[in-house]
Amino acid sequence: MAKTDKKKLEAKLILLREQKIRGARNSLWKFCKIVSPKFYKDDKPHLKEMCGILQKFYERTLLKTNGEAYDKVMINLPPRFGKSQTLVNFVCWVYGKKNSERVITSCYVKDLAIAFSRFTRDTISRDKNTPVEIVYNDIFPETTINKSNSAVEHWALTNQFSSYKACSTGSSITGSGASITICDDLVADADAAVNVTELDKIWSWYINTFLSRKEKNCLEIMVGTRWSKLDPCGRILEGINKDDWYVINMEAYDQDTDKYLCPAIMDEKEYLGIKSTMSDSIFRANYHQETIDEKGRLYKYLSEYKSLPDKIEHIYARVDTADCGKDYTAMLVYAQSKGKAYVIDVYYSQEAMEITEPAVAKMLVKNRVQEVVIESNNGGRGFSRNISKIMYDELRYHNITVVATHQSKNKISRILANATNVMNSILFPEGYKQRWRDFWNELMSYSREGKNRHDDACDVVTSVAEALQLLNRPIFLGRKR
Repeated sequence: MAKTDKKKLEAKLILLREQKIRGARNSLWKFCKIVSPKFYKDDKPHLKEMCGILQKFYERTLLKTNGEAYDKVMINLPPRFGKSQTLVNFVCWVYGKKNSERVITSCYVKDLAIAFSRFTRDTISRDKNTPVEIVYNDIFPETTINKSNSAVEHWALTNQFSSYKACSTGSSITGSGASITICDDLVADADAAVNVTELDKIWSWYINTFLSRKEKNCLEIMVGTRWSKLDPCGRILEGINKDDWYVINMEAYDQDTDKYLCPAIMDEKEYLGIKSTMSDSIFRANYHQETIDEKGRLYKYLSEYKSLPDKIEHIYARVDTADCGKDYTAMLVYAQSKGKAYVIDVYYSQEAMEITEPAVAKMLVKNRVQEVVIESNNGGRGFSRNISKIMYDELRYHNITVVATHQSKNKISRILANATNVMNSILFPEGYKQRWRDFWNELMSYSREGKNRHDDACDVVTSVAEALQLLNRPIFLGRKR
């Protein structure tokens, strides 16, 4: 090859190299293709889509319908489809754009969080294997690891005090603030997903500890398998601020289109092979983002109404008092019309009787209830006497009948037998999920197969359904037809 041709070739290669480097600076997808070339290929379009969304998210150009930029993204993707690796690359790319970013990541165990941290740190500090190879330092030469502050759990970039913190679910996070937070699978597995107490602990840690480290204008990323309605993703999606989240939800296989998300990662043979060996509920959670409590859940839906009917026959209330310290006092106030119960108000509390009795009495008066039925088992009769006294003597409300009734039938059998009636004959007002969150959570997490934390919410809606059923039962000359 002549010297002139060789120089032209060298100049062309240098130009192509420079174009790649500039492209990686400006595009997360192109950056991923350079730092992880074996994985990020054009046969994985879902990753290109995910990179595009994350880039717009960081650049504040991922917009809501009102024109505001999203500052929260949720990612629900099957395992091994590249979500964690993409987030590692995202953080590296972000540091190249702005050295002062501070990131906190959390996983259900510390080892995974530290692995996430190590991959991020090592990508930034990786050396070349060959002179022509493009590494992170070629793309972002001004972003380097502070060698005197490079512990894998908590490290910093050069000229920064703190850049990256890794933690596990439930751990303390002291002395660290974040401009970007990442939760990558806070729920370990299916066993944790059916343990409501464990899910409550995870949620409490997330909102009270993890989110307390957010700085102003912080970006939040939540990644997780959709295990349960009560996992962090589920609670967010049913919460009052659900519209603040941009959701990336992808299934391994779309039954409607008969297409696999990424045959290069999982084709039909592998998909069917895994399906044949894995529990159906766990398989659906992992590869189709269907919660494992969907299948065994007692109430598949609850009916809603936008406005009360014009003609209301009666205002009733039903109360199930707490049997012991951990149980709830549950009350449903409802308007009865044409054989349906339109819920007006709900009381649901674990407080002691000295708190619940006056609270229940005040709610009955506020809603002008005409008759309240109180289950008299386990202290219910005393409860009815006390609220009668409060209403009659203190609140001067006499337009109500208080009935104490003993329930001798098996509670669980009643709840199971009346599930359909509850779904079809009791209507809740729009927005009830946020208004009575604890009550709704208990109803929608109740499993017909057991392992239930409480049954007070189900018991009180069941008693309403039973009352409606008696009302709607046809009578002829005093006898049932």
